[in-house]
Amino acid sequence: MNRPLVSRRDVHRRALALALMPWLSAAAQAQLLQGSPSGNGLRWQVDPFGLGVASGQPQPGSVVLWTRLRISEADAALKSQSVPVVCEVFADAALRQPVRQWHVQTDARRGHSVHVLASGLQPGRPYWYRFVCGNAISPVGRARTSPAAEEAVARLRMGLASCQHYEQGFFAAHREMAQSDLDLVLFVGDYIYESSNPQYMLRKHQGGVPKLLEEYRERHAQYKTDADLQACHAAHTWVMTWDDHEVVNDYANDLDRQFTDPQVFLRRRAAAYQAYFEHMPLRLGPDPVNGSQMRIHDRMAWGKLADLWTLDCRQYRDHQACLDPNRGGGRVVVGCDALSDPARSMLGAAQEQWLTEGLTCSTRRWKLVAQSTQMSSSGVNTPLGRSAFTDGWDGYPQARARLLGTVAQAGVSNVVLLGGDVHMNVAAQLRVQANDERSPVVASEIVTTSVTSRGLGEKLLAQIRESNPDILHARSDERGYTVLDVRPEGVAAEFRTTPNPAQADGVFRSQGQWVVRAGVPGLQKA
Repeated sequence: MNRPLVSRRDVHRRALALALMPWLSAAAQAQLLQGSPSGNGLRWQVDPFGLGVASGQPQPGSVVLWTRLRISEADAALKSQSVPVVCEVFADAALRQPVRQWHVQTDARRGHSVHVLASGLQPGRPYWYRFVCGNAISPVGRARTSPAAEEAVARLRMGLASCQHYEQGFFAAHREMAQSDLDLVLFVGDYIYESSNPQYMLRKHQGGVPKLLEEYRERHAQYKTDADLQACHAAHTWVMTWDDHEVVNDYANDLDRQFTDPQVFLRRRAAAYQAYFEHMPLRLGPDPVNGSQMRIHDRMAWGKLADLWTLDCRQYRDHQACLDPNRGGGRVVVGCDALSDPARSMLGAAQEQWLTEGLTCSTRRWKLVAQSTQMSSSGVNTPLGRSAFTDGWDGYPQARARLLGTVAQAGVSNVVLLGGDVHMNVAAQLRVQANDERSPVVASEIVTTSVTSRGLGEKLLAQIRESNPDILHARSDERGYTVLDVRPEGVAAEFRTTPNPAQADGVFRSQGQWVVRAGVPGLQKA
């Protein structure tokens, strides 16, 4: 949107406001801004920035900046209006060096969310930003752009996280990440949960199971009110993908566990995707023609050090094999012939081809592939044969073999798979033929445990470890996140955990550390 004409009086008032900002309270700042181009003349009764701020999808010259206005009943008259918002970017934490500002409009059609593509920035550096709407000023967030494409970067430090069921624990992992020295937070799915389990409830979802747009909006908004989650978003730029609970457990493409008519389910999926976009720092939202489609898979370069892919393992996949006619979704099966069908795909043909071409053409040191679940096999050997959980990669073994076969045949080095979903920390070797020592290791895998969601029991996990020698480390009894330190000579992973269930004052320790050496496929204990 074009910026309005600014008078000389406005320019002087704005300069005075910016000069005084570091010494004024938020209320005084807002009062000083009234009448200036960022004032907008609106006077809020209740702070509309209660959901915080966020940044995401960094590029060398840009980053997405986000907020969402939450309009209270005291300001209900504004719900039906188009509301002007100003986004301000500064070069310093004290907000004394303004860089750029953007004037945007938001309205009820987008849930009063704001997405600013802050462009024209310098590569590889931090910026500070905030939003102004009338007499309200948002918290200040810190964002960073990615390095220039050909820059010889010495380091990329990320926090890897997933699976944050609001009811099953507190977001202490986000509190620690917010206070940590990170370049990015990489979140790989299950940002919200649509479901409840009274057995493990520490705090309660508001409302029932969401199916409509407004219900998904409220679920996202409840998560966004968590102070630790807000702090982590404000402190770091995020790169994200989704899994199933952002819509409904175990959905696959156009099918849910209740075998709902696909057209009915796709309307629910469209509502969930719209609400997801409205609450995340993303460039693109749902397709304007078909709202049940939304591209989330992406690729980001971090200088010459690394390429990072984020994959979509839900939207395009084939339905789970050997479905139970009484309840859809994933299940444990033995002797399912459909698993050997080479046409079946977890990612869909187009996304598979896009990833294959990207991996084989990448010239960067490290190839980091972030997706929502565990790729290494976790089946259990039984007297009737080997079991497979059909919702994970074990349910799509030919697609897994295709991907890892491409890595092997093309001689692609330094490939690390990153995942979540299974509520446990996993360090594993990846082979074209899983658990077969005659099949060479071609890649490494790090899976992070959940932020809060409860993990597997130790009896089952012991069977999984015994049946899968490629799994070097697997623990599901603790919650947390993983620190990834990527350098030219290697990738180091540290599992940071706290006992289950995650408490608000949870203390984190190192559960284990693993490294991948450049040019040497596979993991080694640090």
